[in-house]
Amino acid sequence: MLDSLTLLLEKVLFLTHLNVFNQFRTGLFFSDTQREREKKIVTNHCEKEEVPDPSACTALTDSLYQRGDLLEVPRTLFTHFGIYLGDNRVAHLIPDILPLFTTDKLSIQVMVTNKRLVLGVLSKSASIRVDSVEDFAYGASILLNAMDTTVQKRPLDGEEIARRAEEMVGKIPYSLLWNNCEHFVTYCRYGSAISIQTDKFCDWLKSVIRDHRSVPLTAILGILSILSLGMSPYTTLPTLLIPFTLWMAG
Repeated sequence: MLDSLTLLLEKVLFLTHLNVFNQFRTGLFFSDTQREREKKIVTNHCEKEEVPDPSACTALTDSLYQRGDLLEVPRTLFTHFGIYLGDNRVAHLIPDILPLFTTDKLSIQVMVTNKRLVLGVLSKSASIRVDSVEDFAYGASILLNAMDTTVQKRPLDGEEIARRAEEMVGKIPYSLLWNNCEHFVTYCRYGSAISIQTDKFCDWLKSVIRDHRSVPLTAILGILSILSLGMSPYTTLPTLLIPFTLWMAG
């Protein structure tokens, strides 16, 4: 139990750190150019109109994005990715528990709530769905093909990228580290499913394991859990095994 809580805390701390890094990177390398300002104007126009004209929004987004473009938006604890399909449509992978209980496309297509998303993560269930650019961005600024500068692979043809995304639409298993929205878009755009966020987390986790200061820290936490919860297999075994494992792996 203790090691699960510790790992969960480490993930949250890492993702928070990663989000700060992404925001710094965005401010440093992707300045508010004329094209970025135009994209914000498009998003604001499509969201704020009481009765928006779908054809007008489609024409505006199609003038800024091309079929097969990789769209990237910052979230609270992570960065979300999608593939632009044209006609103001974005395919993206999102955790969702609802596909486990129904095949009703109308119910599933309703915007995913935070509750559905969290339960989807816990149940390892997700769907690749198609939403409008506005629903995908959810009020955030959009980065266009920013990953092209960090992935050491040439993007596929735009039509091939979009075709791959369209073929994968539907229910799919989810893994925070091994099959997330970043794996989906990199497979579609570059031909290989990779996640820079996952790689950074694994590198950070290795540094934690190699730092021998984590051994006494976990030992102290284990002793405190024994003092507060009492002597039992659920407290004693983690207290012994976690520090020992970190020591041997370091």
